[in-house]
Amino acid sequence: MVRTGIADFVSAALQRNQRVALAMLLIVAVAPATHAADMTVDQVKALIAATTAGAPDLSNRDLSGLDLSNIDFKHANLTGAVLRKTSFAGADLSGAVIDMAILRGANLKGAKLRNVSAFATVLASADLAGADLSGAKLICNLENADLRGASLRGAAAGADMRNQSMGLMRLSLRNAKLAGADLQGADLSRGMLEFADFSGADLSGANLMRAEAGGANFSTANVTGANFTATDVQDARFIGAIGVDKTVGFDSAVHKDSARFE
Repeated sequence: MVRTGIADFVSAALQRNQRVALAMLLIVAVAPATHAADMTVDQVKALIAATTAGAPDLSNRDLSGLDLSNIDFKHANLTGAVLRKTSFAGADLSGAVIDMAILRGANLKGAKLRNVSAFATVLASADLAGADLSGAKLICNLENADLRGASLRGAAAGADMRNQSMGLMRLSLRNAKLAGADLQGADLSRGMLEFADFSGADLSGANLMRAEAGGANFSTANVTGANFTATDVQDARFIGAIGVDKTVGFDSAVHKDSARFE
């Protein structure tokens, strides 16, 4: 029987190529039908403590629902792990690899995710409020995620323009909450930012070139030096935004006449 989580795997796999998608679907199809995590919290801690060389390897593990708050996961390999509603609140995942992992609804509030690699990762509806994602690689699904007050300073979240014959791989922040977030110098180019809330966020020097930002809220945000070249800003709000006159390429923004400034 195909596991009920197949939709999550499909969502992640569609950001990569068809061969990867097929491989992931086959893995899910033959996996045993179980909703229980395959390790306990104590076993996770023991594995980390026993890792004296290299990085802790938790790849492809199902750790769904575990409370792993405040644990040191620095540089851990969590590639392909299933982490639905897992709590990493206050945990340190700096430099960790969470490529193709499923963290739908996970609690990462206040977690350290500096320089984390999240390629084709599902973080939809995750709580990342106050998390530190500075320098992170975020070619992933963050739809409906809570990133209020989070730091994405210098994040590499622009679309991966390699292997375009296999489909565009890019960030999705649709309907995400980023009020008060720090996005200074972040690369969000070609990202899907529709209806995201950037109110009060610092987007100074950020790259939003060719992003889809229809309906996004940039009210009271600092957009000084931000690149809006060919960005779709249909019905986007810039009420009280700082530095709109100091942006780059706003004259070439798509549907700029429908954007609201007051």
